[in-house]
Formats: sequence, structure tokens, C-alpha cells
Amino acid sequence: MNLKKNIFALQFIALLFIVGCSKDDNPSQPTPTTPVAAGNIDFIKTYGGTKNESAQSVIATTDGGYAIMGFTQSMDVDVTDKQNESYDYWMLKFNASNELQWNKTYGGTGDDRGNDVIQTQDGGYAILGSSYSNDEDVSENYGAEDYWVAKLDASGNISWQKSFGYSGTDTGVSLMQSNDGGYLITGILDVTASGGEGNTTKNALHAGGDYWAIKLSATGDLQWSKYFGGNFTDTPEGVVQTEDNGYILAGRSDSQDTDISNNKGTYDFWVVKISATGALVWEKSFGGTEIDEARAITKSGDGNYIIAGDTRSDNTDVSSNNGAADLWLIKISPAGELLWEKTIGGTGFDVARSISRTQDNGFLLAGSSRSDDGDVTTNQGQNDAWALKVNSSGALQWQKTIGGTDIDFAYDIAELNDKTIVVVGETSSNDGDLTENKGFTDLLLVKIK
Repeated sequence: MNLKKNIFALQFIALLFIVGCSKDDNPSQPTPTTPVAAGNIDFIKTYGGTKNESAQSVIATTDGGYAIMGFTQSMDVDVTDKQNESYDYWMLKFNASNELQWNKTYGGTGDDRGNDVIQTQDGGYAILGSSYSNDEDVSENYGAEDYWVAKLDASGNISWQKSFGYSGTDTGVSLMQSNDGGYLITGILDVTASGGEGNTTKNALHAGGDYWAIKLSATGDLQWSKYFGGNFTDTPEGVVQTEDNGYILAGRSDSQDTDISNNKGTYDFWVVKISATGALVWEKSFGGTEIDEARAITKSGDGNYIIAGDTRSDNTDVSSNNGAADLWLIKISPAGELLWEKTIGGTGFDVARSISRTQDNGFLLAGSSRSDDGDVTTNQGQNDAWALKVNSSGALQWQKTIGGTDIDFAYDIAELNDKTIVVVGETSSNDGDLTENKGFTDLLLVKIK
């Protein structure tokens, strides 16, 4: 009898030990009040009319909601304030309950397409893209396509707007609010068409399209303007401000001259550090002998930077390739030293279009995938929208494809205050994961929890 009692006591103590360890060994497990997204789809929605719509950018807003910037061609169904079928910027504001609070279009009677949105320090917004208009909301056009930037109040009303460009195709791609309350807007300058104009200090011997950085005051006044590149195609995609108040621009280049000193082969990730006044500090090329294109940059949280894009290489800086094109991540130091690199994908074409840091110091990526193997579990047909989470070392934590049998893209991704995730892009599908398509291409909105 005593033996049975002793065995029972030992079993009871062991049970208490196991329960205690299961709690103590996992102190970081989320509670019901601290949700952490794990790649599970909450909902998929489409917005648009009977023509074409696309979302290019999404941001978390300070009220717990989110704002989306893109463009629309329609003037029906979900698009209620357009008077013609030219493209306009299209902004949608949602609250923390995923309810659409307002949506507005901006532009003129020409082709105007929004590429980026930020929330400003005063609680309003700034939007950037490109415009062919010189009427309605757009007060000036300097020839063909210009950068068009507008400052909005918290309700989406225009406070001021400015155009920048020359006689060629000058495309606004990304913007950020700088530490001094002003703005840095970046994109492509057609240097050939501008005749070398575009620098505030002197002209340089460039050609084709170059990185073009424009510094504005808080009220949109031009402070300086500089371009960087070579004699072929140089396209910036993302920008961050550095600790010394300079900036790092990331994109792609197939030039081998002028500002580019070490092209690895065809297109490379081309990363440029400039000072607070736009002077070139350093430039670096990363990639292999095939096509490598950087699409986004973000701060890593430890003083370094993460750049995302895609690669078709498997040599030089690229250690492996799963087939066709892979998503490629690199981490660099403030001096532009390559710290590590990772490829993610399958045997198809898999690309990243955006990256953002999460509250747990991991990273979210959005792009598209044509694979159904390797790191990618499913493909519905053609390109699927693709959302991924990696940890601080670039290791894949989860990935999710969303799509139908037609073409579907994700262009941006953001973590909200409650740690849920919003993915935006465009879709031409009306099957698979997509239950409705209102026109040719719809704005795609996916919520992940």
C-alpha cells in the first residue's frame, strides 16, 4: 500500500513539474489579448469598378486602421467621385474594424497613378505617383509624365500639391517624411529628355533613366534635387533615412559607368547612400551575372538595413537559386557591406515587391509567385499574390499564396497595431480564393491574422 502511495505521489509531482515547465519555458507565447499573425487568412476583398484598379501601397495608421494608395480607371461601382475613365490616384481609408471610412480619387483628365502613401507627423497624409495632367487637382505639368505629390489632411482633402519634371517620362515612386518635417521623394528622371537638368548644383553626363531624389520642405517647397546613375536604366524603388540624416536609396541598374563602379552583370541591386544635402557618399552593386532587381528597403532594427527583391542568379553574391527567379533578401551595414543574403522560392518565378519590419523584429514581404514547390506550397494558376514572414535572420516562418486562375499580384504589406496584417495588390481572377471580380482588374485587399 505504501508503495502505491509513493508511486502516486511521484506521478503527481511529475505532473506538476511538467505543467510548470510548459508555462515557464514559453514566456513569449501570445495571450488572447496579444494576437500574433500566423499566416491565416481572415478575409479577402476586392474593390473597384468595371475598368482597372490596383493598390500599390498600404500603411498602418495611428488610429489602429490602415490607408491604401493606388489608382483607378473606373467611374462606377466602388468608385463614386470620378467624372471620366482616365486613371486617377485612389486612396481608401479603413478603421480598426476594417470598415471603409472614406475613399477619394485625385488627379486630372490625364493618366495619373498613385504609387505611395505615408501618414504625416500632423496626422494627415502625403501621396506620390506620376501624372500626365495639368488640370483639376493638378496645377502644372512640365511635359509628358511628372512626379505629382500632394499633402492631405486627416480626411483626405488636399492641403497642397506640386509637380516636378521635365519634358520626358519622370515617374514618382516612393516618398518619406524626413526628420526635419520635410519630405524626400524619389523616382525616375528621364535625363536624356531633360537635357541633363535635374541637379540643383550642376549638370552631369548621364543618359536614360536615373535615380532622382528631390528634397522638399514641410510645405512642399523645393530644397534640392539630385540624380544618380549611368547611361542605361537605373530605377529606384525604396528609400530610408539614416542615423546621420542622410538617405539610402535601393533599386536596380544595368549601367556600368558614371556613378556605377562595380556592376556584377546585367541588372544588379544598386544601393546609393547620399548625405542630408544629396551628395553621393557611396554606391554598391549586389547580385550575380543574371538579372537581380531590388524593390524595397527597410531598417533592420539593429542599425543595419534589409533590402528585398528578386534574383535569377546563382553566383557571385547569390549563394543559391531554386529555379527561374527567387525572392532575394540581403542585409547590409550602414557602410554598404553585405552581411548576409537569403533566397526564398520554388522552381517558378517568385518575387518580392515590398518589405516592412514587424513588432517582433521580423519582416513581412509581399510579392507574387508562380511556384508550387520548394518554399511555396500552392499555386492557383498564373501569378498568385504572395505574403511571407521571416525572422530577424531571414529564416522563413510562414508564407501564403492568394489567387485564382488569372493573374494576381501583391504589392505591399503592413502590420497593424494589433499585430494583424494587411496585404494589398491587384487581381484579375474570379475563382479560387477570389469570389468576385468587378471589372478587368480589381484592387485586392487581404487581411491575415
